[in-house]
Order: sequence, then C-alpha cells, then structure tokens
Amino acid sequence: MSHAVLLLGPGAPGALRVAVRSLELSVVTMSDQAAEVHLPEGNAAKLANALLERGGFDVGLVPLEGREKKLLLCDMDSTMIGEESLDELAEAFGFGKKVRDITEKAMRGELAFDEALRARVKLFAGLSIDAAATALRERITVNEGADILVRTMVARGARAALVTGGFDIFAAPVGEKLGFHDVYANRLRSADGVLSGEVAEPILGPNAKKARLDDLCAELSLEPSDVVAVGDGANDKAMIEAAGLGIGYRPKPVLAKASDAVLQHADLTAILSLQGVPQADWVMP
Repeated sequence: MSHAVLLLGPGAPGALRVAVRSLELSVVTMSDQAAEVHLPEGNAAKLANALLERGGFDVGLVPLEGREKKLLLCDMDSTMIGEESLDELAEAFGFGKKVRDITEKAMRGELAFDEALRARVKLFAGLSIDAAATALRERITVNEGADILVRTMVARGARAALVTGGFDIFAAPVGEKLGFHDVYANRLRSADGVLSGEVAEPILGPNAKKARLDDLCAELSLEPSDVVAVGDGANDKAMIEAAGLGIGYRPKPVLAKASDAVLQHADLTAILSLQGVPQADWVMP
C-alpha cells in the first residue's frame, strides 16, 4: 500500500525538496507549512524516520487509502485553545498555582482524572458563574489553525465534536465560535448563579471521550478508522488510540507515544494536510 510522507512546519516544502533531491521523488506542496511525497509502505517508513532524525519539523506517515476522515474529535484545553481553562480561571481569582499543580499531575498521568477534577473544582466554591465566564472570555485564545481545521472538515461533510474534560459554561462558547456540531463537556453544579464547588455526575473523563467516539461512530454508521482525533494530555490517550488518525498536539510524553502523528512545530491546519486536503480547499475565517 502506498503511503504519504509529510514534512510539516514553517518552511517545510522547501526543506522536503532538499531532503529528497537525491531520491528523484516528486514533492507535492499541500500548504505553506506542509509538503509530501508518495512511496510504498516500507520505503515510506524509512524516509519518515530519516526526516525525524533531521529534526526541526514534524513528520507524518499516512496511508493514501481512506486518508480523509469523516468524524473530527477535538480536546479543548491546550488543543483548540492555548490555555487550560480552569488554570486561567484560577489565575484570574488568585489561586492559580494550586490549580496548575493539580492540572500538571493529571496531564502527566500522575493523578486520576476524576480525582484531579474534583480537587480543582472545589476551590471555585462561591464564585459567580457570570464572573467566571467573563474572566475566561478575556483570557482565552484560540490556537492557530483551529477554526480553519473545523470549518474545512465540516464544509467537506464531516461531523465535528468538541470533547473536553473542561466545563460547559466555557466549552459551549468555544464550540460555537469554532463551528463544532457537538460539544461534550463536564457540568459545574451551581445555585442562584453561584458555583457550589462540585461537579455534576457523571464526569466526562478519559473513558468517556473514547465512549463519545464509539457513540458517534454508531450514530453515523462509521468505523473508528473514519475518525481523526486530536488532544494533548493523558486523558486523551484512549480516544487518540481508538481513532484511525490520532494526533498529539504539543502533547505530554504519555500521549506522544500513543499518537499516529505529533505536532510540535506545525499549527492545527497540519491535520488537514495529513488528510490530503490542499490549502486551496481550506475554508478561511
């Protein structure tokens, strides 16, 4: 089976032409940050490894058959947005270090997701929901290429779901802004517009993300091979491993090992390039 070997990141097209010049391969430019060559599987793997050893770029190795996916699943915190939403909220109200320490342990897989989530949320008891939402709107930034990725896949007929261990009062606006069909998130308990410091059950954690993948595949009559999923932390691992194309975006080590492709240099539009969608067909904001 033929595979595409992609070089991803700023300056990738020119760098790939130089790297394969002696091989007399035809280089296909996918975007300003992506280019590829096509080779049989064994030769493709050798080239991909050689390019990885050079460093400075991300490298993708994908089969040409079934390359474009029909379902997109995305984590939110540190994936679609540049921040961890609870960390930012805690920072805004003066207890950022306590929450960041718990978050880092969870993302490295050193603390169970549910345990970490409850511990962080407890610190927010008594906070106004409106104040929390306003603080986050002022601090959250969308990662480069996120809107292009989602809107392009949707325009090409794919279903797009934001699947986050974060909370609905933050995730819903992000999902709407980026154009997701569905938003799955945890819910914060509250009374009279004030947070209670408790999470509504059931908690959407690592197993629930994988369950959403399975549920959506069943609903849409798709196979896991039809899915592309992207995340950054340990709680995304089950979802990433189950997807036909699992992407680690600036991932923690535990997720990088489980990912089909790792993006340390390229932005999120690289996920379109990995699926063979050229820049000319992207839906721009």
